[in-house]
Amino acid sequence: MARSALNTFNSSCALTDMQPDNIDKPVLALIGPTAIGKTSLSLTIAREFLCEIISVDSMQVYRYMDIGTAKATKHEQLQVPHHLIDIVDPNEPYNAARFVHDCLNVISEIHQKGAIPLLTGGTGLYLQALKNGLFDAPPSDKQTRVYLQERVAGEGSQQLHKELKKHDPVMADKLHPNDSSRIIRALEVFLTTGVSMTQHLITQAQNQKQKRLMFSNFHSIGLSCERKLLYQRINKRTDQLIKSGLEEEVNGLLERGYGPELTSMQSIGYKHMVQYIIGDWTLEQTREFMARDTRRYAKRQYTWFNRDQSIHWFDRKEEDNIISWVNHSLEI
Repeated sequence: MARSALNTFNSSCALTDMQPDNIDKPVLALIGPTAIGKTSLSLTIAREFLCEIISVDSMQVYRYMDIGTAKATKHEQLQVPHHLIDIVDPNEPYNAARFVHDCLNVISEIHQKGAIPLLTGGTGLYLQALKNGLFDAPPSDKQTRVYLQERVAGEGSQQLHKELKKHDPVMADKLHPNDSSRIIRALEVFLTTGVSMTQHLITQAQNQKQKRLMFSNFHSIGLSCERKLLYQRINKRTDQLIKSGLEEEVNGLLERGYGPELTSMQSIGYKHMVQYIIGDWTLEQTREFMARDTRRYAKRQYTWFNRDQSIHWFDRKEEDNIISWVNHSLEI
């Protein structure tokens, strides 16, 4: 899942009017939870069907954040062209609306080369926004935002998180108490409109008159496996990230001036390692909490993707069946 549906409200964008002229050309998507094995399979599919890979990951867009986001290695990126990786700095806002804009441009470029775009990742909101567009967001109110920012500075984000829980418990449960930027946005929406952000989302969905598919030749593959196996893979991935130098990567980000309050630094792995670096957690606690939160995130990803009835699900080991299905889909 994009890491939160709140990204929809981080910019004001109407249901996109960017209807592409390549609507009938094929687009492939390979999605699934973190650590399921998307990277390896994406390379296989790309080589088999002359694809270029487009990252659908809200964290891999950031420069200097390679280990914790599990980006494809430089060697892997040389094997097959990759797009929308390392395109913004960690302190630069990036959201679903910007992803749609960037992704449509890349898809068009790939089609012009005679290749097939292969969207690969686990940020469900981004994929949904590309396929169906985004709604208008309640406008930002500068006075209210400044008021809330001053309160965070004086009282701490945890206090505002408690306040949000009174007005919008559903949204509060989705947010970490230290995620000050999204807490501020959720409270801003409530204080300026009198309606919770959750209710805005529900109302907008109910009022949607028409969904316009951006592409008519869109084929989505979902990877799954037994929950126990996925959790084992997540635990192993967590150990690998730490051994690969996640601490050094986070230290480097902090030295560059990218503080823990940034949205990018609030993501899984980075916020955990910050707690270790400042001495609040032991390394074992960091590993334990990081693996736990990754497992919880994977569960939310499945919940998000299961809403999309167009996704064709395969076990992660069914590579031959997946290749056969893609080949058949592209021939139709």
